[in-house]
Amino acid sequence: MKRARIAVLPGDFIGPEVIESALEVLDAVGSRFNFAFDVERLPFGGTATESHGDPLPEETQAAVLEADAVLMGSAGGPVGDHPWNRLPREKRVETGILKLRRLLKVFANLRPVTVFPGLEHLSPLREELARGTDLLIIRELTGGIYFGKPAHNRPDQGLATMVYERHEVERIARVAFESAQLRGGKVTNVDKANVLDVSQFWRDVVVGIHQAEFPQVSLDHLYIDNAAMQVVRDPSQFDVIVTGNIFGDILSDLAAVIPGSLGLLPSASLGGEVGLFEPVHGSAPDIAGLGLANPVGTILSAAMLLRFGCGQSEAADALESAVQRALADDPPPDLGGGRGTAEMTRAVIAALPESVVAHS
Repeated sequence: MKRARIAVLPGDFIGPEVIESALEVLDAVGSRFNFAFDVERLPFGGTATESHGDPLPEETQAAVLEADAVLMGSAGGPVGDHPWNRLPREKRVETGILKLRRLLKVFANLRPVTVFPGLEHLSPLREELARGTDLLIIRELTGGIYFGKPAHNRPDQGLATMVYERHEVERIARVAFESAQLRGGKVTNVDKANVLDVSQFWRDVVVGIHQAEFPQVSLDHLYIDNAAMQVVRDPSQFDVIVTGNIFGDILSDLAAVIPGSLGLLPSASLGGEVGLFEPVHGSAPDIAGLGLANPVGTILSAAMLLRFGCGQSEAADALESAVQRALADDPPPDLGGGRGTAEMTRAVIAALPESVVAHS
């Protein structure tokens, strides 16, 4: 039986709840596809700041580098007695997340946004607009304004620097074009080249990679403000969107609402030897411990872990189909349904195939 080592970062508030759901589902998938996981739960996030004085303790840093994949729950929020926004920046969860991405060298964040057939009524958009939405946002994750230097916060000035090196743009462009080759064959580059020199540089590099290596893939360009409008006006026009760190952060959260809830959306961060898989939603302190958290985003992140972290594409397909069937039957409370965390988890497991002949 094949085995994979999974480093699990449960996170804060509803993070451990949705993580346990995903692990339960992974165990069920593994039993049907003849593989198993060795799971190590590690401190991360606000609870780690409370217990270890650091959102990403050294023991966690060492363990994630030895894993085959990292599965992370949502993290952050007002843990303990600290006013969260007054903690020193190095103690904040956001700093731990950025440090984790850099540690794993994951530069490509993949966020699929899909409206499953038959579930268009869950979208805040009109059903005819939501129908057919199946786009993939590829966000550059380790460069740009979040990491650029110089940067400071002084009494009389705040400064952030947005900078990209050629190799950073080239590698994320290749991920986008390669992904499009496996999908609809179209890439939309999103930037702000009309006013930002760094965005014009970004666009020039993307065009160069397209012409030299992927001329068979369609490429067009949108400014970020127009792209935000187009994503909600007609999301089905998009196949693969590639963009920088800050624009991808904003655009992916905007697009994530199209299926009806942030609780449905997974993500994968790739590029290093160990991938990072996590839902896009927050830690939701207001519903923690109530059994109401939507586990689907984390379960679908586990499906991406199967596909990209373990090479188990058939199992990933089966899990995604099971999620679709469970949602169609009765969705979680954030989508107007009646299935809490445990009930949704059981429904997904029940929708999996009974058994599958293992492939060597």
